[in-house]
Amino acid sequence: MLSQHTIAVVKSTIPLLTSAGPALTDHFYKRMFRDNPELKDVFNLSNQENGRQPAALFDAVAAYATHIDNLAVLGSAVERIAQKHTGFLIQPEQYQIVGHHLLETLKELGGDAVTPEIIQAWGEAYGFLAQIFIDREQTLYQQAASQVGGWQGTRAFTISAKIPESDVITSFELTPVDGLAVPTFAAGQYLSVKLTHPSLANSEIRQYSLSDASNSTHFRISVKREPEGKVSNLLHDAFQMGDVIDVIPPAGDFMLKAAPTQPLVLISAGVGLTPMMAMLNQRLANSAQTTLWLHACDHSQVHAFSDDIKAKQAQHPELTSYVWYRQPLPNDTLGEHFDFSGLMHLEVIAQQLPLNGEYYFCGPVPFMQMVAQQLKSLGIAESQLHYEVFGPHQSL
Repeated sequence: MLSQHTIAVVKSTIPLLTSAGPALTDHFYKRMFRDNPELKDVFNLSNQENGRQPAALFDAVAAYATHIDNLAVLGSAVERIAQKHTGFLIQPEQYQIVGHHLLETLKELGGDAVTPEIIQAWGEAYGFLAQIFIDREQTLYQQAASQVGGWQGTRAFTISAKIPESDVITSFELTPVDGLAVPTFAAGQYLSVKLTHPSLANSEIRQYSLSDASNSTHFRISVKREPEGKVSNLLHDAFQMGDVIDVIPPAGDFMLKAAPTQPLVLISAGVGLTPMMAMLNQRLANSAQTTLWLHACDHSQVHAFSDDIKAKQAQHPELTSYVWYRQPLPNDTLGEHFDFSGLMHLEVIAQQLPLNGEYYFCGPVPFMQMVAQQLKSLGIAESQLHYEVFGPHQSL
């Protein structure tokens, strides 16, 4: 355990961290990639370029300093980050590299304000937290490897099907080259794929939600083509059926936990419907209780799985679906393609929202913030709200 003195010194640096802001972690990453360029094969460089990862790391560092005397508050954040780390195959020795660059960054940006006492305290605090992550991640690696069909590290999978779901979303079915089983996973979790290609300067790892319920033969991910997404465009354009890619075991702390007897509401926008598809398929296979699906997107050309959802509604009377189109096309028909136009305003269906239900949602952060605010105003408790952020985590 950390001493009270170490805790006090770390907490005393909160004003220093706040004044530095994300510039602190931006400097850290630039320093680390300069001296340890091999880590470029681990980190998502797109999130470095757009600033999301430095901002997320700063939030994590500031939260640790704030709650270092009550780490139970950070339990969910630790679990979420540990799950992410296993998707990038983070190893114990890499924590030493990160710790070195973090302390050097504090020295370089803090100047005389960062005393040897502060460096000593932060070194102890970082080592303590790193060991928590190392221990948890080792457990997760062992769990992934020990179950039927499980493995550790990467495993070769063939793209056995490539299915366009809309103008921007394509599904990839992945079947193991060795012909053996694949492990079970919880609906809502993601799969990490490691890509190498002549057009990429480094190996790139990306995490994509599994978009179908667990089965023993293959995985399915559904990938949106992002305008500036070098990996998503590569998957859409360069990788075809029969190609082989490296896959890292399923992970993630966003998973369907609602009891089969509880009402369930799934809310999504855009490609945020991918984990919801896995949840819906798992739910319909195991429950006949009320299930409500609310989805928002721009128009029919980008609306993935539309026909699939309609077919499921016809087969399952307990399933109700409503769709919002933000900018319907001239040929989009109200009542056939969509139910409401504009943004998702829940008051139009408020009477159908179960007060005792569990709510799972995924989509752009502003969308999820809007959804969470509306649900709370309608009397839904925060404990009933569960969400997933694609990429570095952000609080709603």
